[in-house]
Amino acid sequence: MADKIDAATGAGAWGQALAAVALVAALGVGLWTFRESSPSDSGPPPPATCSGGEPEKGAPGKAPRQVSGAQLCKALNRPDLAELLGTPGETAKTAGGSGSSVKLGNGKEIATPSAQVEFGTYTVNLSATYDRHPVAGSAGLLGAGAQQRKVLGRPAVFYADRTISISFRLDGKDSDSGPGVPARTVTVARDAKDSGGSFEVSLWRTDGGVPDDAVLLRVAEKVLPTVPWWSAGA
Repeated sequence: MADKIDAATGAGAWGQALAAVALVAALGVGLWTFRESSPSDSGPPPPATCSGGEPEKGAPGKAPRQVSGAQLCKALNRPDLAELLGTPGETAKTAGGSGSSVKLGNGKEIATPSAQVEFGTYTVNLSATYDRHPVAGSAGLLGAGAQQRKVLGRPAVFYADRTISISFRLDGKDSDSGPGVPARTVTVARDAKDSGGSFEVSLWRTDGGVPDDAVLLRVAEKVLPTVPWWSAGA
């Protein structure tokens, strides 16, 4: 018995940019979702609640300076998310957060927390990257068609991406991976001064269609201001 899942190929535009210049080997979102079904005669299931991604704990008397996967999931898994996606009436099937990180060749570790919410039509991913690289000027490193714009008054880049399709057997044998479905991603600077680091929102469709940038922008403009420390950019 085999199953297949899609995972985003990267977490953060500058993560991909770093990969492009051989500073990072790979950036995985790490939010593989195993689908589980069970019979029900009590109507449609309730919307999924966030799981995983424990809240970050700061030093005694001090608040953490970086957002956690749990906090990203709370911001993303909002009651009107299906409406923002243009699919009102759909309920989230899965929702979760991850406190992942990436280690560079020089040994430095960069936090890349992320969250993902899956619907029948769309999957939405929200991530943060805590590096020192600005978003402005990064379009040239993200492939043909990447567009430098502003979102919520901050430098941003829209670009095409693609998920990784992972096929696996329940006995753990004969797993395989390959190109998945098209995705659209927007990376937005963590602060108005673009002093380094970014937030990223990605969308992909179950039917393999290319997501509309208008939908992506609508989600980003509603979700990002609710992420902790968005206003301060700290």
